[in-house]
Amino acid sequence: MNVKRTFGTILTILGIIGLIYTGIAIIQHSNGITELAVIGVLGVIFFLTGISLVRVTKDEA
Repeated sequence: MNVKRTFGTILTILGIIGLIYTGIAIIQHSNGITELAVIGVLGVIFFLTGISLVRVTKDEA
């Protein structure tokens, strides 16, 4: 198992969770705008970084 690919998968999942949390909080109007902006930006960064790691890492047997 490649460590980079595993780390990329974890980052992707964390990014998805952050984006879903932000979306739900926006719909429910539950948190301040600053907190939602920070969580949303971190979610996007984690998601894009994870996707990039998974895509760039080569499969080695």
